[in-house]
Amino acid sequence: MTVRRVMGAETEYGVLAAGNPHANATVLSTQVVTTYAALVRRRLGASRTTADWDYHGETPLEDARGFTVPREQADPSQLTDVAPVLTAEEVAAEALRESGLWAESMDWAQVVMNTVLPNGARLYVDHSHPEYSSPEVTAPRDAVLWDAAGDRVALDAVRAVAASAASTGLDVVNLYKNNTDNKSVSYGAHENYLVPRSVPFDRLATALLPFFASRQVMCGAGRVGLGPRGQRPGFQLSQRADFFEREIGLETTVHRPIVNTRDEPHAERGRHRRLHVIIGDANLSHTAGLLKFGTTSLVLGLVEAGAAPDLGLADPVAALQAISHDPSLRATVPLRDGRELTGVQLQRLYLEAARAHEEAGGGPDPQTREVLELWEEVLDALETDPLSLADRLDWVAKYALLRGYRERDGLAWDDPRLTLVDLQYADVRPEKGLYHRLVAGGRMRTLFDAEEIERAAGAPPADTRAWFRGHLVSRFPEDVLTANWDSVSVALPGVRRGARIAMPEPLDLTRDDVGPLIGAAPDAEHLVRALAGARPALVHTGSLG
Repeated sequence: MTVRRVMGAETEYGVLAAGNPHANATVLSTQVVTTYAALVRRRLGASRTTADWDYHGETPLEDARGFTVPREQADPSQLTDVAPVLTAEEVAAEALRESGLWAESMDWAQVVMNTVLPNGARLYVDHSHPEYSSPEVTAPRDAVLWDAAGDRVALDAVRAVAASAASTGLDVVNLYKNNTDNKSVSYGAHENYLVPRSVPFDRLATALLPFFASRQVMCGAGRVGLGPRGQRPGFQLSQRADFFEREIGLETTVHRPIVNTRDEPHAERGRHRRLHVIIGDANLSHTAGLLKFGTTSLVLGLVEAGAAPDLGLADPVAALQAISHDPSLRATVPLRDGRELTGVQLQRLYLEAARAHEEAGGGPDPQTREVLELWEEVLDALETDPLSLADRLDWVAKYALLRGYRERDGLAWDDPRLTLVDLQYADVRPEKGLYHRLVAGGRMRTLFDAEEIERAAGAPPADTRAWFRGHLVSRFPEDVLTANWDSVSVALPGVRRGARIAMPEPLDLTRDDVGPLIGAAPDAEHLVRALAGARPALVHTGSLG
């Protein structure tokens, strides 16, 4: 067993125009995506925006329990296999109404709601939020790095919008890496993990329910207020816990389940299952992110090996919220076998199972050892001195900040100033965001520096198909027509629909696989011909002549 597997992150950013609090959030999000797409186009020296998203093969209504939800019965938010309904004309009209002028310099004639980035990621408007979906990676550290790269993308977009606001009249927009507006709306920070399709889904769900209910003791982002609207005073571990209503289900925006059943592998369906995790918080802390991705990968390994502990909760949804609502970490939740355990104790049992399984297999590799040791170190500290983790975990860092304000100014938990501090922690701007100010002051540990994160925002990981996707976009931006996770379409002279290159295996088309082909190709046509000669099964087109 190892922490290594194909994984990735999706982050929906909170969006706000401070000067126009009633602005249409979808329009603001479209402004962010369009502006960043134009920024990428200028960096690449391209005449058009980078590749559109190809919805071919997306199956959001396929349920891992073995059925498909009829389209007419699905909530509209589930229909993610079609482009957003807001048209370019509607966006332009809204911009005109709000600004009173035609924003030519903002490239509104090329409105973009969905694009593929040179680092292999996807940036798009998801409902009413800009979302960054990271490229596929193979290790928890890389998952943290390319997730943090999304924060750099968000920052660059915010700065670009602000720089153009004076000439366009459009709103200055800011983005927040959080999960709720504290007015009943929650937005996601999802994770994705590839697991073998041979592993029964019910076995995955059984093992994951207690794990996800308790994982927040390490990975929660912290939140002021209890309840979906923050209507009760207090502080809790998780931004998302109060918005979950079911144990298992297909939905992601209504009746949210702890274990999501979407069966959309974005890979060879016969071999792979993509576990779509919607229960997590948006983490700024690198340590919390490493624990989130690393421990989840280890637990999935336990499930695959049939070695997961039996920790069935009597009521997983109630347990999720009870653990979140108790920052003292003393709350216990009932198990079906009669035991009462805290969230930390539940995590300890998963840790012990993972460590025993690793030792039985000959010992962990270095990356797995790092996660196991960090997992134990953090659980030990949570049991003895949680505040000692204020330099490593988001919820503890935020709680320590808030406690300082409360003690200094005598503030109650329902004071609106504390809610503003909560929001300011998540601001993506380094000069404003409290997380970033903690980092700058040496009060928050990081795994990567700003230069490493900036590089990841512009370049893909080398060991997955994201390398091929990202380098196509950066090398041949004029020729890439569309792309998605498992295919890319390239324009070819004399071929009406161009060439479609299939990418069904996430660990194929890496730098080692096709780096020399891309490096030697003077243009997209030569690349397609070379790839068709070397890997003919992947290239689908008309006659190449």
